[in-house]
Amino acid sequence: MVIRTVGFTLRWRIDDRAGIMADTANGSLIFALWHNQLFGAVLFYSRFLKERRTVALTSPSGDGEILAAVVSHFNTDSIRGSSNKRPVAALREMVSFLRNEPGKDVFITPDGPRGPVYKMESGLLKLSQWTKVPVLPMRVSYSKAIKLKTWDGFRIPLPFSRVDVTLEQSQSFEGVTDRKSLEEQRLALEELLKSGA
Repeated sequence: MVIRTVGFTLRWRIDDRAGIMADTANGSLIFALWHNQLFGAVLFYSRFLKERRTVALTSPSGDGEILAAVVSHFNTDSIRGSSNKRPVAALREMVSFLRNEPGKDVFITPDGPRGPVYKMESGLLKLSQWTKVPVLPMRVSYSKAIKLKTWDGFRIPLPFSRVDVTLEQSQSFEGVTDRKSLEEQRLALEELLKSGA
């Protein structure tokens, strides 16, 4: 209720470089954004892309349980797993979901659940390769926000603040086959996401 109340007061400025808001009927996407921007991302998705459906990768820890309960109120289910706990099982669930639920999306915070902050592993790109689902880089920032004393400096926008959302062009990694090229693509995507951090 608190999140929804704050959400009603926010002013949104959206830069849709991906064109997704003009064509919400397009195929599945893997939304990639930093962990500390998740608050605004969930609000944005439930408000402006409510015709679409998504799942979020959340940690199997107690904190992840809270997050999963919160996002469930915004039409977002969860797949529980992280790089530390259930990584293989979570990856299999995401692959299965994207292959068997065409048109549905996945939210991934590639620096979660414990960081290091703004550091992306290659698993995101591999998921895109295996499922042939493109990655959509997403950035969220606030004009005024509370910064929590957590590993990622999680941000919560203050009431009546402005939320800037940038949706970059989606990227496909199907043709990236060798390890060097994959690392180059990973670094490029990481830098793109950092530009809004």
